[in-house]
Amino acid sequence: MRRVLQNPPTLLASSATLHFSKPLLITSLNKFKPLSKNPSLRWLFTSTSLPPPEWIDPFIDLSDIPSTAHQNLHPSPWLTQILNLLDGSSNMESNLTSFCDKFLIKLSTTFVSFVLRSNEVQKNPDVALRFFSWAGKQKKYSHNLECYVSLVDVLANNGGVDSVKLVFNEFKEMGFLMNVYLSNSLIKSFGNLGMVEEVLWVWRKMKENGIEPSLFSFNFLLNGLVCSKFFESAERVFEVMENGVIGPDVVSYNIMIKGYSEVGKTQKAFEKFKAMELRNVAPDKITYMTLIQACYANGEFSSCLGLYNEMDEKGLEIPPHVYSLVIGGLCKDGKRVEGYTVFENMISEGCKANVAIYTSLIDANAKCGNMGEAMLLFERMKREGFEPDEVTYGVIVHGLCKSGRFDEALEYMEFCNGNGVAVNAMFYSSLIDGLGKCGRVDEAEKVFDEMVKKGCPPDSYCYNALIHALTKGGKTDEALALYKRMEVDGCDQTVYTYTILISGLFREHRNEEALTLWDAMIDKGITPTAAAFRAMSTGLCLSGKVARACKILDEMAPMGVIPETAFDDMVNVLCKAGRIKEACKLADGIVDRGRDIPGHVRTVLINALRKAGNAELALKLMHSKIGIGYDRMGSVKKRVKFRILIDS
Repeated sequence: MRRVLQNPPTLLASSATLHFSKPLLITSLNKFKPLSKNPSLRWLFTSTSLPPPEWIDPFIDLSDIPSTAHQNLHPSPWLTQILNLLDGSSNMESNLTSFCDKFLIKLSTTFVSFVLRSNEVQKNPDVALRFFSWAGKQKKYSHNLECYVSLVDVLANNGGVDSVKLVFNEFKEMGFLMNVYLSNSLIKSFGNLGMVEEVLWVWRKMKENGIEPSLFSFNFLLNGLVCSKFFESAERVFEVMENGVIGPDVVSYNIMIKGYSEVGKTQKAFEKFKAMELRNVAPDKITYMTLIQACYANGEFSSCLGLYNEMDEKGLEIPPHVYSLVIGGLCKDGKRVEGYTVFENMISEGCKANVAIYTSLIDANAKCGNMGEAMLLFERMKREGFEPDEVTYGVIVHGLCKSGRFDEALEYMEFCNGNGVAVNAMFYSSLIDGLGKCGRVDEAEKVFDEMVKKGCPPDSYCYNALIHALTKGGKTDEALALYKRMEVDGCDQTVYTYTILISGLFREHRNEEALTLWDAMIDKGITPTAAAFRAMSTGLCLSGKVARACKILDEMAPMGVIPETAFDDMVNVLCKAGRIKEACKLADGIVDRGRDIPGHVRTVLINALRKAGNAELALKLMHSKIGIGYDRMGSVKKRVKFRILIDS
């Protein structure tokens, strides 16, 4: 080990204390002349100044000491001291300089690179940049490629794309020689940031330097291309792997499957999954979890269950996240029993449940009206030490409202308010909707006002729930005022908002106002739904404006909205209202315009008459050739009109 002398001794004493003869003194000094040629000792013979600084490395070789022969390299004592100085303070650089000057040391490129890769610096990109800049200013020092790569690694791990580009632009023209380790590190860093051009630059440099890419190199390249959404390039690289010496492994396949899944190409992801079997590459838990996530996102919950069963059969470890997706998917699909079975399997395997899993099961039971089982699961969840969150309480409140247990729902609302549980708009919309549907409109309004007072901004669901309650309770003017308030508060009016109001206005025979609202909806660019047209057509048909309803239906076609059962609904409404003549006229118009085949229209009209209690006309139509038969008048063949049903 080198030893730094802080206060080098003076070798020549004064003539007052030492009495050497001149020839003896000269002879003595001449003996040391060969030593003076050694650079590290030259300072002894030239002056009494401090020795030159010593380059230090992160490890010290102690192999020549017998007691440490089995451990050749030991961390340098300087390492901890330098790391302690990297505190990010404003005087960090001056502290580093003072320390190195005091102990006559300079940091080597190996030391700088090692510090940049340390855990302490990896978490702080600003400190890494400042330290890198400071180290580069040392005398007779220049960063090597390893230093640059270490800095890129720090910045990439913290998402600093702009900083990485600056560092890359600095070293790419320096002509450094690449090696496999540094190339892989750069490809990984650039790939994770989606910097495709930089990834390809490294790949070209590897070829120029005669470096054969390894499996890791290919996988890092694949990941970079997939992260950047360059799927065609990734596919070409994958084909090279499949046809080359270095074949794809499970990581390669997982990268491709993940990429396809993220952009919604689930079928291609499954093709790669099947190809794994052909190449005898065993899928791992990451493969299955990625596919299960993709299926869950697409609503293919039965596929989630099938993949889960495969994992179970193969004895693979099933992560808690997979259980959450499978159970949540089954519950969303209304298969609460199957979801509960998977839940029990999870518990038997020693895997702990979580709040999300319990919430999914509670929600599934609540939605199918099994509120008793939902509350039992809720209590079990709390007994097992899981603290329900705002989503869980929201599900409970919604379920209780749906079951008509409003007082209990209000109690849970009060509990949440008093215990710091965030009460969001979903809580309030559930209560407002439930109270409104059972006729407790005044209470629904109070809940809405309380929501506003507590600083929770109402969303479209809350407004729509109260508007629906008000129109149902005959308070259409208040509902219209709330509709205008939505616009003032900056809350989006939805197609459901207009559907509710149009239906309410028609019920009060305020037809022109309803038509004005419909036009306002179209002018705002809100696309009507089948339900919206049903509300409009029902009101118009009942007010005797069937032709206007048909005209509006024609206007909807260019918008891409073509309600399949529009005419069926109109015929049903007219028959139910006893307006059989208008129903027959509408049926003739449908057939004459070629909108539907006569046989289907005839069936619709027969069913509408039967449901309206007019069995006599239904039987008459069924046993006649009206609608589907023809009469001849000389050489002219004419279809028997539906209106004959009333005229005859």
